[in-house]
Amino acid sequence: MKAKKLTPNFEVNNIRSTVEFYESVLGFSLVMAVPETQDGIEQVLANGKEYVYALLHKDHVEMMFQRTDSFKEDVTLAKDMAPGASVSFYMEIDGIEDFYEEILDRGIEPTELKTAWYGMREFYMTDINGYILGFAEKKE
Repeated sequence: MKAKKLTPNFEVNNIRSTVEFYESVLGFSLVMAVPETQDGIEQVLANGKEYVYALLHKDHVEMMFQRTDSFKEDVTLAKDMAPGASVSFYMEIDGIEDFYEEILDRGIEPTELKTAWYGMREFYMTDINGYILGFAEKKE
């Protein structure tokens, strides 16, 4: 096996609010979304439409979000599981100090920005679905 890429797929209750959070707070961009009718893909969320899936990206990071009903149908192992997991999604970024201040300015309550024992400047926060996101930068 040759591993090529890892893209997490998050189970969420609402695609639109999740996309809006990742775009406005974290600077991600929508790549595509699948409407509830599942009859195609769209590059923009249309007003008055519900969606079951969205793919977002920022620089070299991609994240997928899938509405609970669709997720449990596709990922049958999750059928009896609650959304979420004891895992954090750790992203290495540039400009951690400025980004941390932006997060605070948006009224989000992250953990303290600190230097970990392994030399990374980092902090954690939760998204609107309760998933834990970690952001880190190598200490110079």
